[in-house]
Amino acid sequence: MANTTFTGPVRSLNGFQSVSKSATTGAVTVTATFDATSSVTNLTTTALVYRNENHPTTAAINATATATAAQVATGYITSTSAAPTTITLPTGTLLGAALGATKGTNINLYIDNTAGASTVTIAVATNGILSAAAAAGAGAGAGLLTVPSGATGLARFTLTFSSATAYVFSRTL
Repeated sequence: MANTTFTGPVRSLNGFQSVSKSATTGAVTVTATFDATSSVTNLTTTALVYRNENHPTTAAINATATATAAQVATGYITSTSAAPTTITLPTGTLLGAALGATKGTNINLYIDNTAGASTVTIAVATNGILSAAAAAGAGAGAGLLTVPSGATGLARFTLTFSSATAYVFSRTL
């Protein structure tokens, strides 16, 4: 079975080593090496975004600020602040451009406040839309936008793009 180069909308936030499409079956094979070799075969969706969840790089935000798209793209932000801190996410336009996002692109964002001494609050900017659960307010699991300090100070949020310039934001851990 001969493979030909695939020119469809396949991209990676971390860089694929190879992407090929079978000339006979149409199956797409994506091979990437991070900690081990991963491959996807018989892909039938129109787009694939592969995100390495090992976070070889992180970003530190230790005072109230707007995170850059590059900081969010690492997928892991730490805070060691002794004072209450609000991290505002970038606009959907800036973040979408940095990630090469299209409708359906997902990114997990971990906030690690285990070394902090006060609460971190996450806020969205223009074209960042809180999910229905998040909009329901505190107490709704997916709506909790604060991350405590100390041993329980770790949270995962998911950003799902509804277009190249807008995302829906929700807590998922």
